[in-house]
Amino acid sequence: MRTSPGTANGHRYDVVVIGGGAAGLSGALTLARARRSVLVIDGRRPRNAPAAHAHGFLTRDGVPPLQLLAMGRDEVTGYGGEIVEGQVVAAERLAGGDFRVTLNDGTAALAKRLLVTTGLVDELPDIPGLADRWGREVLHCPYCHGWEVSDQAIGILATGPLAVHQALMWRQWSNDVTLFLHTAPEPDSEQYEQLAARDIAVIDGEVTAVETTEGRLSGVRLADGHVIARRALVVAPRFTARADLLGGLGLRPTEQEVNGVAIGSHIAADPTGATDVPGVWAAGNVVNLTDQVVGAAAAGVRAGAAVNADLTADETRRAVAARRTIFSPEMEREVAERVLGDRRHGF
Repeated sequence: MRTSPGTANGHRYDVVVIGGGAAGLSGALTLARARRSVLVIDGRRPRNAPAAHAHGFLTRDGVPPLQLLAMGRDEVTGYGGEIVEGQVVAAERLAGGDFRVTLNDGTAALAKRLLVTTGLVDELPDIPGLADRWGREVLHCPYCHGWEVSDQAIGILATGPLAVHQALMWRQWSNDVTLFLHTAPEPDSEQYEQLAARDIAVIDGEVTAVETTEGRLSGVRLADGHVIARRALVVAPRFTARADLLGGLGLRPTEQEVNGVAIGSHIAADPTGATDVPGVWAAGNVVNLTDQVVGAAAAGVRAGAAVNADLTADETRRAVAARRTIFSPEMEREVAERVLGDRRHGF
């Protein structure tokens, strides 16, 4: 069943999942199938909403992102999971050990465990026209979009030390690749040799605007007024984890690096998604900034299974403790002796 925020207010769940993307829904599905009570709180702001299709997801390659999420929501609710639309503005641990998450409308839900799958925000270079084409012809991931711009004129907007790596990578999809140095450090002699060997043009000067014709990207304007025709432009956003709401739990983002270069902030977690805060797991792009959709979904499954295992262990500890309050060691020995005696007498 699907609920509204009001119906979840004050209810205690086994797990509250904060974020309803591929990671969150996959985690919720795993938990719901484990017969856990699960609430997913989703702001309906998927990062890949501007893209027409998602790729690399086996059996679902090319599916529109919003359609994939709609299918996922139906699967979660089909197993009894609940989904509400809203923004979590605060999360805190209560004195008894439970967690309370508060939504922007003032409602709240309680949980034994939290799974954070809030994703990230792409911080794009401040260039006129760039954001309007983001996810369409302004791209960042070759495995997500490379095939769709194969053999087209591709530009690489250099904003940091990884720009040459980007250019060499995108050369796999087109023999017409141009590196715009923009604000990045100038390549060294070895990098220039690599670019030349791969027939990648290099253009000095800052990019001041992205040009469009008939509703799609058509070129890149330089500070000197020249426009270089391009059909796609590759950028390297700063990836910033959506983690403001986690401050009350003591979780703070840290920098994630690629080849020694910081690419953004993320929440650190172990391979199962467990964070430094007991009872709180995280999965998807909030943990791994470079995860594609299928990777985020897999991380959600792993985290969901780990949360269920942790709940099972806790329930077992509580059951043992409760049993010990009923049966003293002397009573345990007496019962065991009686059972053993009955077996000896054939009962």
